[in-house]
Amino acid sequence: MGKQTIRDLDLAGKRVFIRVDFNVPIKNGTITDDTRIRASLATITYALAKVGQGTVILASHLGRPKGKPDPQYSLKPVADRLGHLLGKPVVFATDCVGEEARSAIARAAGGVVLLENLRFRGEEEKNDPAFAARLAEMADVYVNDAFGTAHRAHASTAGMVRLVPQAAAGLLMASEVEHLGLAMESPARPFVAVLGGAKVSGKLEVIERLLGKVDALLIGGAMAYTFFKARGLAVGASLVEDELLDTARDIERRAQDRHLRFELPVDHVVTDRMEAGAAHQTLDVGDASIGGRLGVDIGPKTIARYRDAIAGARTVVWNGPMGVFEIDAFAAGTVAVARALAECNGTTIVGGGDSIAAVTKAGVADKITHISTGGGASLEFLGGLTLPGVAALPDKKTVKERGTRNEERGMRNEE
Repeated sequence: MGKQTIRDLDLAGKRVFIRVDFNVPIKNGTITDDTRIRASLATITYALAKVGQGTVILASHLGRPKGKPDPQYSLKPVADRLGHLLGKPVVFATDCVGEEARSAIARAAGGVVLLENLRFRGEEEKNDPAFAARLAEMADVYVNDAFGTAHRAHASTAGMVRLVPQAAAGLLMASEVEHLGLAMESPARPFVAVLGGAKVSGKLEVIERLLGKVDALLIGGAMAYTFFKARGLAVGASLVEDELLDTARDIERRAQDRHLRFELPVDHVVTDRMEAGAAHQTLDVGDASIGGRLGVDIGPKTIARYRDAIAGARTVVWNGPMGVFEIDAFAAGTVAVARALAECNGTTIVGGGDSIAAVTKAGVADKITHISTGGGASLEFLGGLTLPGVAALPDKKTVKERGTRNEERGMRNEE
C-alpha cells in the first residue's frame, strides 16, 4: 500500500511544514554539493504553487552540533542557496521553535521560510514529546521529504506527525518508497544486487534479505575479503572481520542451496599503500604473492563477469563501491559497475553516498532509473527494517479515515 502524498492534500492557505534533508557539505561557509537541496525542489515548488497565502515551512538538520547552537552548522547558507535555486527570497529563522520561528513564519506568508538547524535543540534527536508539540503547533500540514533521515525516530520525523491534522510523504520520499519497495516486493527478473563497501557487518541484514529475493548477488569492495579468508584464501593485509568467518560461510552455503548466482571477485588490484601514486599490481584472488599487500579494487576479469551479470538484468540494486575509488588508480572497478548500470535496459537503483559519487564520477547519473538519497535509510529499507519516518505517515487507504478524525478533532475544539 502506497503512502499518502502531498498531492493528496489540500494546501490552500495552510502552513505546510516540510521536513527536508538539507544536510549538505559546507566548507568555509560555502556549500560544496547542493544535490540534497535540489532533490526536494519538486516538493517545495509544488507546495508553493498550492499554498496561496499560506506558508511553506522547511526544517532540516545539518551535521552533528550535539544539541546546541554551533555557527559552523547553521542553515543560513542553505537558505541563500535555496533562494537562488527557487528564484525568490527564502526567509531564514534563527531558531526552529519559539517566537523567532513564529515571527519568521508570519513574515514568509505566501512564500518559504527555512528554520534553523533542528539539532541545535537536543530534544530533536531524543524525540522529546514537548519539543515535537512545539514543532507541530506551527503547522496545519506535515510533509516528510527527508528519506535520508527516515530511519531515525526523531521529533521532526516521527514525534510530531500524529500531532498535525494532515500528514503525507513528499514527492522525493514517495519516489524512494515506490522504487525501493517495488525492487524488493515485485522486481522484474532477473534481479541482480551489487554490494560493496568495507564491512560485511554493515550489510548483514541486507544480504540476509537479498538471499531470498535476488537471482544474482555480486560482492565487491573490502567486504569480499572476509569471504575469501572464510574459503582459506590468502588475503594479505586486506580488511577482514574474523568474527564473521562462519557467517560468511553460511551465506555462501545458503546461496548455493537457493541456486542463485553468488559472485565474488576472481582477480583484484593490490598495493602496499592506499594513496595516489602507490605501486600496484593485478593478481588472481588467492595468489600467495599478495604477501603483506592489501586489495583495493576488483580486476578486469571480475569486471567482465559483473558486467555480464548486470547486462542481462531487468532489475539492479547497487550499494557500495568495488574498491578505493576515491583514488583514480583504484577506481576502475567501481566506475565500470556504474557504466554497466547505465547501459542496462532494466530498472537500476543506486543507493549510498559512495555509489552515488561513483555514478557521478562516471558521468552516468542521468542514466540511472533511481538514485536514492538515503544511505543508511536505503540500507535499512532493503534489509527489511521498518523506518520510523515512513511508518509514521498514513497509507493512501487512510485518507478518508484521517478526514473523519480531523472532523472529530474540530468538533471537540468547538466544544
